[in-house]
Amino acid sequence: MIRVIIPFHLHTLARTSAEVKIEVVGPVTQRSVLDALEARYPMLRGTIRDHVTQKRRPMLRFFACEQDLSHEPPDTPLPDAVASGAAPYFIVGAIAGG
Repeated sequence: MIRVIIPFHLHTLARTSAEVKIEVVGPVTQRSVLDALEARYPMLRGTIRDHVTQKRRPMLRFFACEQDLSHEPPDTPLPDAVASGAAPYFIVGAIAGG
């Protein structure tokens, strides 16, 4: 099981806790994790990635094992600690303002 930490506004929308556990079939990549997350919580479709381009929404960042993965290709394998469930995959809402 993959552990995913999602920001407050998204876990409120999905009516779940901040940490969810999802099953990923095949290689554990950002794409496969997000596909599984959206399949389990369809109300999140389009909130994390654009519907058409599948690119990350500008105000969200992805982290795992203290690494910013936001600009990594979506099919790059995630760290083994995430794939084993030892470490979570974080979806973090960016902070902006002025």
